[in-house]
Amino acid sequence: MLRVALCQINSVVGDINANTNRILAALAAAEEAGCHAAVFPELAITGYPPEDLVLKRRFVQDSRKAMDNIAAQSSSCTAVVGFVDSADGCHNAAGIASGGQLLGIYHKRELPNYGVFDERRYFRPGLGAPDPHLIAGVAVGVSICEDAWVSEGPMAQMATAGAEVIFNLNASPYHVGKLDQRLDVLRMRAAETGCAIVYANLVGGQDELVFDGASLVMAADGRVIAQAAPFQENLLVAELEVADRPELPPPPSISQEINSVHPGLGELDEQYEALVLATRDYVHKNGFTDVGVGVSGGIDSSLVAAIATDALGADHVHGVLMPSRYSSDHSVADAEALCRNLDIDYRIIPVEPGHQAFLDMLAPSFHGLNSDLAEENVQSRIRGTLLMALSNKFGWLILTTGNKSESAVGYSTLYGDTAGAYAVIKDLWKLQVYAFARYRNERAGCDLIPENVLSKPPSAELRPDQRDDQSLPPYDVLDPLLEAYVEGDLTPADLCGQGYAPELVHRITGLVDRAEYKRRQNPPGVRITAKAFGRDRRLPITNRYRGGD
Repeated sequence: MLRVALCQINSVVGDINANTNRILAALAAAEEAGCHAAVFPELAITGYPPEDLVLKRRFVQDSRKAMDNIAAQSSSCTAVVGFVDSADGCHNAAGIASGGQLLGIYHKRELPNYGVFDERRYFRPGLGAPDPHLIAGVAVGVSICEDAWVSEGPMAQMATAGAEVIFNLNASPYHVGKLDQRLDVLRMRAAETGCAIVYANLVGGQDELVFDGASLVMAADGRVIAQAAPFQENLLVAELEVADRPELPPPPSISQEINSVHPGLGELDEQYEALVLATRDYVHKNGFTDVGVGVSGGIDSSLVAAIATDALGADHVHGVLMPSRYSSDHSVADAEALCRNLDIDYRIIPVEPGHQAFLDMLAPSFHGLNSDLAEENVQSRIRGTLLMALSNKFGWLILTTGNKSESAVGYSTLYGDTAGAYAVIKDLWKLQVYAFARYRNERAGCDLIPENVLSKPPSAELRPDQRDDQSLPPYDVLDPLLEAYVEGDLTPADLCGQGYAPELVHRITGLVDRAEYKRRQNPPGVRITAKAFGRDRRLPITNRYRGGD
């Protein structure tokens, strides 16, 4: 029986000392639990992804020193820890340490260079399949993340070399459907190798990415025999039967549960926890305690305020209502009701004095011209200025409230409602925003987000009686088209072939293409789909390809 601790920790990129202390604390807990090995996530010492930090020679040296420090403090429990190694070029590495010594180093062989990954920019691939390491008499192969996603790759070669169990260190970011995808891949590797797999994954938010953890142990027959709760730090202790081996000395009995399997989350629960964790970590890891949200009485800002409250606590969320001459009475009332329901601090700052002042200043330049988008957007930019002034004065981090549908078609005001530090719902289509708002109310057992917010037509309220559907198709038409174009990479010709009206296709895809310059200037926000704006979807701003025009 091999007892293993899967140390699902929340590393902070670049905070090598704090990450090392977290690793040592978890290693001590694993030792106390009588574990033969403690397995940590990929690049646990540096945090993931370190990006261009690895181009700094001292950063890589500090990473190796930290690994040596952990090795020096290791005891009978073997520590398997992810770090950046500088031997023969820069490597994504795993150190294997026990009894005060660094016993070996494995260099990741398969370097992903797709989607959000660009590891070939930074690392050299490892060469050859090392012999397994003996841990409590069991032959253990050590691999890292992408090594598990390649058929007949490093894991298969480790099994051929005699490995009975394979440890896999991961920094695998979350997106919808990722947990099931991982299980499918791990079952293929277990069948291919005939080995049990210990899969330790990072947890926590890092800029646009959020890591769900969900570390697990899979038996050679594909059964999940232990799994950690997702979206939280966890030390999961598991015991593996190793076939055809003399029994190891029995580990000491402990009160901690062995081989627990978390039941998992529903789809909306899973995604909502990702949004909450990413928001909390972005705020806290960047040194902030409080956030400000421009609360309009609309669905987007209402959901953002709810997520922020769940992430940080009501005492750390501040709503700012900024009504204009075009704001309806019900919008102000809905925004106030939301703030009271969430029990968050809020203030009302009318924008009319500033709005009129700007119109007066611009009057000579605009003389003789009809009022249009220029005047409308002044209001939004005043709101952005007010939010940033409050941020400067009180140290709040400002959360923006735009969704993926609006960002796709450029239905936002640059330097206005895009002003802020973190875009909580930037990867949610508008219809998803409604779904999550209803979900949050169901979870609360009441109309936490007022029913009127859910039922009224969405509007930017920048002109009299304005509604979104005056500028855009209804969202139940718009969102599927956008999803096919943005996430599905279809061309206008492809979309027309699927039955969409050509006039609609060319109008909407044209809006998407022309808004690329706006998206480049928007704040980062959590990614929960397989193709988010930013790290995933990277198109040129200057671009005349229209795909079938």
